[in-house]
Amino acid sequence: MRVLVTGGAGFIGSHAARALRGAGHTVVTLDALLPQAHADRPPGEAGVDVVCDVRDGASVERALRGVDAVCHQAAMVGLGSDFDDAPDYVGCNDLGTAVLLAAMARRGVRDIVLAGSMVVYGEGAYTCAEHGPVRPGPRAEADLDAGRFDPLCPRCGARPEPGLVGEDAPTDPRNVYAATKLAQEHLCAAWARATGGRAVSLRYHNVYGPGMPRDTPYAGVASFFRSALARGRAPRVFEDGRQRRDFVHVRDVADANAAVLAALPERPEGVLSAFNVGSGTPHTVGDLAWTLAEAHGGPDPVVTGEYRLGDVRHITASSARLTEEFGWRPRVGFDEGVREFARAEPRARAGAEAPAR
Repeated sequence: MRVLVTGGAGFIGSHAARALRGAGHTVVTLDALLPQAHADRPPGEAGVDVVCDVRDGASVERALRGVDAVCHQAAMVGLGSDFDDAPDYVGCNDLGTAVLLAAMARRGVRDIVLAGSMVVYGEGAYTCAEHGPVRPGPRAEADLDAGRFDPLCPRCGARPEPGLVGEDAPTDPRNVYAATKLAQEHLCAAWARATGGRAVSLRYHNVYGPGMPRDTPYAGVASFFRSALARGRAPRVFEDGRQRRDFVHVRDVADANAAVLAALPERPEGVLSAFNVGSGTPHTVGDLAWTLAEAHGGPDPVVTGEYRLGDVRHITASSARLTEEFGWRPRVGFDEGVREFARAEPRARAGAEAPAR
């Protein structure tokens, strides 16, 4: 199969392209090489077949010649700096996806795997001892200021127990990035209905591993911690460090893309299906910081009590559906993956120095 990987020079996209080639596919990579992720990286060094913005419809359509399927990884990621980033997020993620899908429709390409995200859920799954499954709303700023980080049962005010969120959970995006990731899914679903195409959204949880961009407000928490350690500084852990996440290694995410693309021609036409991609083993943000610091040789993390509005408290995944339908399983354990990441050379500096979170 000939596969176009958008964002093919990026953190996840480059790993996905490698996994697809390893599975015997012919891969064409497309990337805009935006400075947020690719500072001082000439096109020749990035190994990109087509250098263009995914919003450039004519260039994208040319890149789709002879292509059987698309692995759509191109996106602006993270919470960004402030709401002034909203037009950039919508432009990169939603307009870019719309332009790509329109070009696919013209070229008759009918299969796409989308890099989705767990951020579409908002808070994760919670169970109240008295009221059963509950969905806490956004946390109040006054509570965060007072160090009350855990959401409460909206019916009785008790602290519910966090659990694993499944794909059938309602979506509740809490920030601009999350809203654009959900909009990408809606666009792919509309495209599939209109064209008879097959679409899968892989809702990544917290992806980490070699090749993460460093020192940019658009990177993830693992990158912030690793960058701080590389500068000899203590990782700064927000809130109390007990917020739960599912840290999944980038090679496992790449393998998930390869597994789904191989089976995509057998999927039902005209629909989008969503699948969580996580390790299945929750860890706290503090766990990540301490494991990274220990493997790197210090300094020890500092728990700051700071917070970011728009962050959720706990979000961890059940990836059982992906395992059942595609036979995929994560292979890289937390300790193994984090220790490898601690030794890996971070990607070149991109943009202004950002605080570690």
